[in-house]
Amino acid sequence: MTGSGKRLALLSAVWVAGLVASGLRPFDRATWWMEVSPVLIALPLLWGLRRRFPLTGLALVLIGAHGLILMLGGAYSYARVPAGFWVQDWLHLARNPYDRLGHFAQGFVPAIVFREWLIRWGGLTRAGMLAFLVIACCLGVSAAYELIEFGAAMALGQGADEFLGSQGDSWDTQWDMLMCLIGAVVAVVTLSRVHDRQIAAIARL
Repeated sequence: MTGSGKRLALLSAVWVAGLVASGLRPFDRATWWMEVSPVLIALPLLWGLRRRFPLTGLALVLIGAHGLILMLGGAYSYARVPAGFWVQDWLHLARNPYDRLGHFAQGFVPAIVFREWLIRWGGLTRAGMLAFLVIACCLGVSAAYELIEFGAAMALGQGADEFLGSQGDSWDTQWDMLMCLIGAVVAVVTLSRVHDRQIAAIARL
């Protein structure tokens, strides 16, 4: 098994363990399914593309971490994650901020995945255009997710409250997209150099 295959196997084992742990007694079963559905979609895709498009170690680590964030949010619902309450008390916040972390990751992690795809498949090398398209793609993902939440709210009514995690904030959608934007920008600014080195290493294989 190649190094990429071993990393993917490790990610799969961690995710399966996380899914089992988070799914044993979730706060709300329907919310759990909705929150972990990206993991259930991503895992077979990663395996299906492992030969044609093996991801860098950086991308796989970030994807793995994002999956665990989703599982924890699914287990407790984002508004009830204990770690979020600790931060809320520590910083004297008005709400549990775990949802903000989730949407930061929604920009931070896809930024590296989109960046890798645009460089390796799209052949994009111009730094300014690459950064712009990466951030635009992340905001597109965020907008699509907010539309999914809107659809869930329309279909389920109050039954979607745990999935939405708005905690009574009328500006929750705007905050979610802002956190995604910040996450994408931070990823591009801080990780581009190490990401470029890993992409170059894959190109030499």
